[in-house]
Amino acid sequence: MTNEALCDLTALEMRHLLLQGDISARELLAAHLARIERINPEVNAIVTLVPELASALADQADNAYARGEPLGLLHGLPVAHKDLVDTAGVRTTLGSPIYRDRVPDEDDLIVERMRAAGAVMVGKTNTPEFGAGSQTFNQVFGVTSNPYDTSRTCGGSSGGAAVALAARMLPLADGSDLGGSLRNPASFCNVVGFRPSPGRVPTVPSTNLWLHIATKGPMARNVSDVALFMQVIGGPHRLAPNSNNESPEIFEGSLERDLRGLKVAWSPDLGGLPVDPSVRKALASTPDVLSDLGCDIVEKWPDLSDAPEIFQTLRAGIFAHSYSPLLEKHRDQLKETVIWNAEKGLAMTMKDHAEACNKQARMFAELQDFMEDIEFLACPVTQVPPFAKGIEYIREIEGVHFDTYIDWMRSCSDITTTTHPAISVPAAFTDDGLPVGLQLVGGSLQDRSVLELAYAYEKATGVGERQPALLDS
Repeated sequence: MTNEALCDLTALEMRHLLLQGDISARELLAAHLARIERINPEVNAIVTLVPELASALADQADNAYARGEPLGLLHGLPVAHKDLVDTAGVRTTLGSPIYRDRVPDEDDLIVERMRAAGAVMVGKTNTPEFGAGSQTFNQVFGVTSNPYDTSRTCGGSSGGAAVALAARMLPLADGSDLGGSLRNPASFCNVVGFRPSPGRVPTVPSTNLWLHIATKGPMARNVSDVALFMQVIGGPHRLAPNSNNESPEIFEGSLERDLRGLKVAWSPDLGGLPVDPSVRKALASTPDVLSDLGCDIVEKWPDLSDAPEIFQTLRAGIFAHSYSPLLEKHRDQLKETVIWNAEKGLAMTMKDHAEACNKQARMFAELQDFMEDIEFLACPVTQVPPFAKGIEYIREIEGVHFDTYIDWMRSCSDITTTTHPAISVPAAFTDDGLPVGLQLVGGSLQDRSVLELAYAYEKATGVGERQPALLDS
């Protein structure tokens, strides 16, 4: 099998070949490093490459196989980590010039779990400064381009990860999601990004034990690979009291499911948000596809009108806590949107925060009532298609003007505030050839069910199999 053919396989297919001894971890790594060398200069997705470390990890994997040792679920699979997560001995910049040369001493938990499962780390993926914004660019590494049209953005903040997957430079990559950072770039790049329920993938170390709107999660090119990934990164941890105690083994086995009679609430605009006509057109067949799968479609939507205030308040609190110490010493090195978000948080009162938490609790309870006989919500992931990478953020959609840099992503951030698991699955392309994802939202803590519906949708459409023309050049 050629290097190009190896890179085009799914993670599960690569894993099968490795476990059968048909290929070695060294061979698989060499194929991916060759693809990275050819493609990455055009898209700038992997920003810190560590081929020597990767080679050593591949050697370890092959030696373990030769000795007949038990092999991890990610044995020999090349991966990369978002440049927001700490990797021991490997530069982690957070996309900030302040931390341009920062090298952590320890791995974050998600990195630790992936390495223990036999993954071979090849480097770090690009992200906007501190993960702020759904457009991947920073002063350290520059902008990451969409592989389907390199003049366009890949989204963010897990933009480098999404591009590395779409360009077949990696089979798996981790990401994180506060307001849409797993879902938005997945939609823009025709891959899968899964935002699990808070606590399903614990964050360790953490400065807030009860943080419930930010989470880490998996990205891959198909839903089955996401399920494999969740078996590794999911599961409780003794330092994360809010972690979900359900075993990650729930993600094992076939995702096939009889969907007949399941109710799905569909809205082409999440109950009235401005949505670009090209996105509406691309997703127009969604209800028919879901109906053909056996689902009963209802065109109604829960009341999420408090979601913007809740999200903006809780997000601002996070930014104030995390980045206000940098305002005094490094203000000139921070981008304006980070400064604005931190200062917004500093200007808030405890009452503001408490009221947002109270509204979120009420909204959650109302959503539980809404979904009593509805198993899923279905809607667009993004309100616009991938836009020019020279634009920092969208300021207007369908004549609606936005006040902040995150208003245009309410299609994701409104869902964040519900705490329900959500996935972006490839769904369509615009007339201009740009990817559009479908967002599927499950019931509270029903993470596996989201993967089951996404798997069925993926098989029905086959959209995720469409590769960027960039790979043929």
